[in-house]
Amino acid sequence: MTPPLNSNPKPVVLLVDDEPEICNVLELGLKEYFEIESARSAEEAELMLATRRYDIIVCDHLMPDEEGISFLTRAMSLFPKVRRILMTGYTNPELLARCTGLAGLSACMVKPVRASEMLVAINHALGRA
Repeated sequence: MTPPLNSNPKPVVLLVDDEPEICNVLELGLKEYFEIESARSAEEAELMLATRRYDIIVCDHLMPDEEGISFLTRAMSLFPKVRRILMTGYTNPELLARCTGLAGLSACMVKPVRASEMLVAINHALGRA
């Protein structure tokens, strides 16, 4: 069946954070605008990326299995069309600048991140702002 002409599928966002509450809060604030899926680790996210197309990955920096920047750098080479946003608790400008260049990030956001701020960053990354 062909979808109606006015149906515009929501962009698909993969949230990667080992803290479920963060994913839950962001999902609640973003689900009206995007299709949201979440992973609790870089390993889980990589498996999900292999089975589905995502428009953007939003990933925490400090996770138990792998740093977010390492995962996003690998994702950049494996899935170059997927946009990437890093969330971090660090406010070191040198680290943020290095991470942005290293992983080709669309944004690097300092936690805590409000859903409204993430909405703006995702729309900007997708060229919708």
